[in-house]
Amino acid sequence: MLNRVPLKAKSLSRYVRSMGEEPIARIEQLAKAFQGARVLHINATSYGGGVAEILATLVPLMKGVGIDADWQVMYGTDDFYNVTKAMHNALQGMDVGWTPQMEQIYMEQSIFNVSQLEADYDFIIIHDPQPAAFLGLVEEHSPSGRQGKWIWRCHIDTSTPFAPVADFLFPLITDYDESVFTMADYVPAEQDLPHVTMMAPTIDPISLKNVPLSAETIDAIFDSYGMDHSRPTMCQISRFDPWKDPLGVIDAYRLVREKVPDLQLILAGSMASDDPEGMHYLHRTEMHAAGDPDIFILTNAQQVGAIEVNAFQAGSDVVVQKSTREGFGLTVSEALWKRTPVVGGNVGGITLQIKNGENGFLVDSVEACADACVEILTNPRRSEMMGEIGHQIVRNNYVMTVELERWLQLFALLSS
Repeated sequence: MLNRVPLKAKSLSRYVRSMGEEPIARIEQLAKAFQGARVLHINATSYGGGVAEILATLVPLMKGVGIDADWQVMYGTDDFYNVTKAMHNALQGMDVGWTPQMEQIYMEQSIFNVSQLEADYDFIIIHDPQPAAFLGLVEEHSPSGRQGKWIWRCHIDTSTPFAPVADFLFPLITDYDESVFTMADYVPAEQDLPHVTMMAPTIDPISLKNVPLSAETIDAIFDSYGMDHSRPTMCQISRFDPWKDPLGVIDAYRLVREKVPDLQLILAGSMASDDPEGMHYLHRTEMHAAGDPDIFILTNAQQVGAIEVNAFQAGSDVVVQKSTREGFGLTVSEALWKRTPVVGGNVGGITLQIKNGENGFLVDSVEACADACVEILTNPRRSEMMGEIGHQIVRNNYVMTVELERWLQLFALLSS
């Protein structure tokens, strides 16, 4: 058996206060057709990053509406994760030194994982490239063969992938019953993919990361990390990764400080087990900060968890997500839910969440990022209006009840 993540059921009734009764009633009606249905989610890590966060809520909610839902994590080695990190970068457009040996490492680890897989499920949802080979290997090696409906869920931007890696990965997807992408632009036109569904990731509005915090709690959390909540603050919450461009955020912060001299910057992110580059890029970020006492670079090693991230996003005057590539960027919706305007890279799923000039700004450079932050920091009335608009956009489109409803609709479509 793969590594099972033990999770208890979560009742939909807990969402009535934040979402109202109508969407809850729709979900309950859809779920009647899937009482006892066995659903398996498989990914590469149980913590760190957006996929793990989504599954930590989605699986309990599926259980809560009567589905026999399970989440299992594949086994990986350092060599495997180095290969899949290169694959991840390549699928987002980076040229990498892709070799037959890397393909061999990927397939050998996949074969081992499939030997541990119990595949007696009605729906098997494979998340991202790491376990993408599972279906073909099940068909080839499992005595009982393929069972249930198989869905590949891609959480990254694969619109312009590096061809050698795309030509290796996407043929592994062609036999899936459905592939799910965040937005249509991510579907590579050159690849022969199965039926495609669009589904944006979502946040959990009642999680510890997103519930309202008192001003006293926010003050206390800022103070515990040596920050002053009375000072203007910008922050970015994300992995330490070149695609998230924390170095560019620091450069933008330095430009903003020319007009907002008492500004402080928070860069916080968790270190994920499937991201071997994380420590290297964290070190680069620390070197780029050059000892500035008003730049706070924090990770889960400093006990930064859900409530701390909540406080940083809610207590900041502007949240930045200056990605140069981005599958979706859950941190954008998290900040908007807290009514904090966001300055985001004009890429990928960020463009779904930010309406330029309405609930934040979309930017393409360090200078544009700095100008947008100055506008928000020096115009509190406009900032407040942006925050209200942003909250409503997230409520209507990017909360977990919306995603659960879309999964049930997809199950119904595949069962018809």
